[in-house]
Amino acid sequence: MKTYTVIGGVNGVGKSTLSGVLSVTDYSMGIIVDPDKLIKISGDRLKGGKAALELISSCLENNSDFSQETTLSGKGIIKTLQAARKRGYYVRLYYVGLSSAEESLSRIANRVKKGGHDIPREDVTRRFKRRFEDLLKILPFCDEACFFDNENGFVYVGEYKDGKLYDAVKDLPEWFTEMKMYYEGVK
Repeated sequence: MKTYTVIGGVNGVGKSTLSGVLSVTDYSMGIIVDPDKLIKISGDRLKGGKAALELISSCLENNSDFSQETTLSGKGIIKTLQAARKRGYYVRLYYVGLSSAEESLSRIANRVKKGGHDIPREDVTRRFKRRFEDLLKILPFCDEACFFDNENGFVYVGEYKDGKLYDAVKDLPEWFTEMKMYYEGVK
């Protein structure tokens, strides 16, 4: 079965690191669409973004397994999910979470010190505030979702299957508990 894998979370949570780990053990990851790498190759944000969209389109047209790293913000991810579902893809999400925007910003600053790319503070804080709303918009398109806390290395904390959220550990991170409240309509 052809698979579309979404690796989601706000900036600085560790999406690229998780993608790298998964690509070694999971062959259904297929072609990995990493907009940040494409931007770095092209040297231009617009050209890199366009290259990512073209690669996604090519994967869909060729019925190729592919993976995409994304913050889940914006309308592009919904369009890609709709196209994948229409083409019969099995859609899974690996979501990476942290409990604070400050931790994300700290990790981004560390990445920049090592020569990596920066993200404007206002973009990170805006995405962090909307992270659960963005997540809940895409969950209905997912056949499954696996949630990882990355406060101290990737810890599998829960899953989404058949329209329900399940805990995988006893001591849940604060962000996962808050996300469940959003999902259940409590917040």
